[in-house]
Amino acid sequence: MLVMDIRIELVSIPVTDIDRAIAFYTEQVGFTLDHDHRVSDEVRFVQITPPGSACSILVGHLSGMAPGSQQQLQCVVPDADAALAELRERGVEAQGVDEQPWGRFVYFADPDGNTWSYQQVVPQG
Repeated sequence: MLVMDIRIELVSIPVTDIDRAIAFYTEQVGFTLDHDHRVSDEVRFVQITPPGSACSILVGHLSGMAPGSQQQLQCVVPDADAALAELRERGVEAQGVDEQPWGRFVYFADPDGNTWSYQQVVPQG
């Protein structure tokens, strides 16, 4: 059997206002705008990447999903407290750190209601 690498590299985030989403994800959350191309009047390709991530997000209307329907996207961070402080400092309404046996989580949503969690992995044992 052939074993190959399979990587997730792009996830769609459906939004109502692309410019508002770009501002939220880049200015407030701190992601990097990689591409913003208008293919036609109906199609705009916007790709944004979290710092250090191999997976980017496609922001807009191309997925066919309703705005706000992407729920519980999860990123891993080294320090949940620092992530919470940075999000709040940038004006993101983020919930306090949720302590679980399998990790420490910070939750927030974009202006359309797509939800995210940042997880700090805690060592087991």
